[in-house]
This record gives sequence, structure tokens and C-alpha cells, in this order.
Amino acid sequence: MRGTLFVTATPIGNLGDLSERARAVLASCDLILAEDTRQTAKLCVRHGISTRVESYHKFSEKGKLEHYLTLLAEGKLLALVSDAGTPAVSDPGKYLVGAALDRGIRVSPLPGPSAAAAAFSVSGMSADRFLFGGFLPAKGAERVRDLETLLAGGLPVVLYESPNRAADLLELLASRCERVVVCRELTKEFEEVFVYAGAPVTEKGEFTVVAAPRIAPPRTLPPDDPERDRILDTLSVKDALALLTRLYPDIAPNRLKEWLYGSRR
Repeated sequence: MRGTLFVTATPIGNLGDLSERARAVLASCDLILAEDTRQTAKLCVRHGISTRVESYHKFSEKGKLEHYLTLLAEGKLLALVSDAGTPAVSDPGKYLVGAALDRGIRVSPLPGPSAAAAAFSVSGMSADRFLFGGFLPAKGAERVRDLETLLAGGLPVVLYESPNRAADLLELLASRCERVVVCRELTKEFEEVFVYAGAPVTEKGEFTVVAAPRIAPPRTLPPDDPERDRILDTLSVKDALALLTRLYPDIAPNRLKEWLYGSRR
């Protein structure tokens, strides 16, 4: 008998969003590994699932790894779920999934709800692609650095944030982005989706934010730099152009050449 690890997406809010296939697998597997057994218990009661549920979260996943790999090797069917959405995407599970694959154990995804995809679909962004940033570091320079690295890609960024840090995140985004769409309590009774305009937001519920970075216009001429110009004056035209090409790879070579000849008149 072949063991299988089912990576099972669960509702991000509305418990009615569990797929029929996911319900059938959860009901028939030997064990459900849950990030929060209390949350998963509510889902199981709603859908009449009596499978045993065990806790498997970020503080215990490495310690329990070998035990669950042994069960899988023995042919057991295990379902991995997170509190909401898809496991191993900003949620526990990646270590078990990776180890199972490394040992040749079958891993099967049961796709379903994803807060990132749901939020992007209602953001009104014109791009066909986005970057998924998950949760940023909680605070400090690392938080700002990670955010700016994501925004530097030029694509809309989808971020998750806890209620107590949502206001800080929105403040950081407002000064760096041309459009910020806030999704709070997606699929739940008090769901909100709105364009952030600087007004205070409630510190309740789970936040998924979609932000479009402010894109600087393309540079067509080198910026003013007296020290650079002093060095260029000591070089031949060929060497000066080679230096400019290295300094400004984002500017077309013919524009650099025109600028160089113009500066030497």
C-alpha cells in the first residue's frame, strides 16, 4: 500500500468553501495534521468529518517530522491542513512536504482557497502577474528592506498582515505605492475590500493587501555628476562611452553617445 501526503487547501473564512474532493479526502484519510486543531475541528464538524486530528504547527513540525514520515512509509494516508488556505504557503508544512518528496513518498495537492489569489482577483490591478510576499518581518530595518526589495520588482505585491501591524504596513506602502487595495476578513460576514486612502483601519480580522509600486519614469540621460564628468574629460571618446555604458546600463547606448558628444562641444 502506498502512503500519500495530501496537501489540502481549506476555506480562508467561509466554511462552505471546502471543495467536495477535499471533504472526501479528509473524511477517508488516516490522520489530519492541523496547524490549529480547534479551527480544523470546526471545519470537520461542519462537514461531518470524523477523522482524528493532530496538532502540527511551526513550533513542532521539525520535531514530529520523522514520526509522520514513518506513517507515510507504512502506507498511511495523511492530510495536511493549515488554519486557512493552502498549507506551506506562509504556513507550516514545507519541511514535511520536502522530506516526503526526498524519500519518494507521494505528495498530492488538493487545490482550493488562497487568500493571495482571492485578493488579487478583486484588486483591480492591470498587471497579469504579481509577487507574493507573505508576511514581512515584524518590525525594524529588516521589515523595510524586505518590502522595498519586493516593490523594486515593479509588479503588484500581495502581502499578509496581522491586525495589530496592519496600520504600520499601510503607512509604509502609502509612501511607496501608487495603489494599495486592502482586503479584510475575506469570505467572512464582515468582509471588506477597499482602496486605501490614508484613513484609519480597524485592527480586527486578517488582512491581505495588494500594492502596486510607484514606477519611476525611465531614465534617458545620465544624471548630473561633476566628479564623473571630471573623469570623463580625461578619457578618449571610446573609453568614456564604455564607462558610461557600465554606469548606466538602463540607458540606450545611442542616447549615451549623443549625450557624450553634446557634453564635449
